[in-house]
Amino acid sequence: MSTDWPDGYGKRVLAEVDSTLNEAARIAPTLSGPEWILAHRQTAARGRRGRRWTNTSGNLAATLVMFPKDPAATAALRSFVTALALFDACVAVSGRSDGFALKWPNDVLLNGGKLAGILLESAGQAGSMIHLSIGVGVNLIDAPAGDAVEAGAVRPVSLLSETGAQVDPETFLTHLAAAYARYETQFTTYGFAPIRAAWLARAARLGEVITARTVTTETTGTFETVDGQGSLVLNTARGRVGIAAADVFF
Repeated sequence: MSTDWPDGYGKRVLAEVDSTLNEAARIAPTLSGPEWILAHRQTAARGRRGRRWTNTSGNLAATLVMFPKDPAATAALRSFVTALALFDACVAVSGRSDGFALKWPNDVLLNGGKLAGILLESAGQAGSMIHLSIGVGVNLIDAPAGDAVEAGAVRPVSLLSETGAQVDPETFLTHLAAAYARYETQFTTYGFAPIRAAWLARAARLGEVITARTVTTETTGTFETVDGQGSLVLNTARGRVGIAAADVFF
């Protein structure tokens, strides 16, 4: 795996910022191409649905801001592109592939615990996307306490505690950016199908019974696949059900 910074991608490293996602929104109008933003400390990090994201110094907090030409639904499939890149970066820095798995819709697991998360935010007008921000958090050296996560969620873990691999955020970002650039090229050239196949090959609990919860619904069934639009497909007592967005519990 290449450890060179990928051509065409900018990089800026900040000592401290409120949130790399916020920074991405601020600088997007000034950029001429995709750019990675890394912060060694965030003061107002956030996860999905506005949840607080605990960011310890030494962990990775980064956002890729880019300007896709795709429709919004297609651009959102880059969560799967990012998950594959994270998987590859974790394998590269740890020297092992066992124990890593991808949890729909946007987490990386290690030995069954949550190692990394992805959060997409976008801005647009008149039905077109102006920019897409892909936020990434990875517990490189430390993980939040178990009581800091939602009841029933998988336990947080760190790369250091589970593998003994110690890597600094900037080194990890270089591996991540290189892997992302490769998968982005594959995605824009061949579409979602090869990304989907690669993601499913690394999927956690495929073929097992899982539960998908939204604010108002709960669906339990066998995790059958992810469809061509990125939706989770469960085989339930009432038949196959496609779920576009939810939190998954095992």
